[in-house]
Amino acid sequence: MSAEISFINLFLEASLLVKLVMLMLLLLSITGWAVIIQRRNVLNSATANAKKFEDRFWSGVDLSRLYQELSSRGDRNTGMELLFTAGFKEYMRLSQTATSGGAIMDGSQRAMRVALSREVDKLESNLSLLATIGSTSPYIGLFGTVWGIMNAFIALGAVQNATLNMVAPGIAEALIATAMGLFAAIPAVIFFNRYSTKVEKLENSYINFIEEFSSILHRQAFSDKEGR
Repeated sequence: MSAEISFINLFLEASLLVKLVMLMLLLLSITGWAVIIQRRNVLNSATANAKKFEDRFWSGVDLSRLYQELSSRGDRNTGMELLFTAGFKEYMRLSQTATSGGAIMDGSQRAMRVALSREVDKLESNLSLLATIGSTSPYIGLFGTVWGIMNAFIALGAVQNATLNMVAPGIAEALIATAMGLFAAIPAVIFFNRYSTKVEKLENSYINFIEEFSSILHRQAFSDKEGR
């Protein structure tokens, strides 16, 4: 309890600029944790949905029936579901008009690549904010510390009988800014790296699915054209 009171007292006695720095770092820390929690939910959901869809896709389900079911859900499809519906929709459209299997495959793969790019953008959303918080917070805190220590020594030079007790509170309140900067930066850096790795794994799984699905469509497309 005394440590909490001491921290509050040091904050209240700090200069206006140091107070603003501390408040800014507190806001950055809260924002960082909000992004961390939100991205965790999004990435965990995307990972679970990808596994669930892959299990169903490779269970031998009829692809046309699967497409009709997913299409009826409208905009609720995400991840592999969206890649599948985008590729299969283009495949069916081009099957009616294209004269070669190659044209069908080019169109289907193009549709899936566009969907992939959009899905990866969604997964990476706000990760750049975590990177910014992680890289700038220590410097913001250091700025507050330098400013606070500078004021402490200026005040110390204005008196004749200077003691450590006179300068210690000023230095302590200044160092809190550095501590707050690290408190905001460390979780942001840790989770940015962790989530970037998760996004990369998801992107690789999406790319692998596109390749595997393209192989299925390739066999079907050329089989249909040769049979005509």
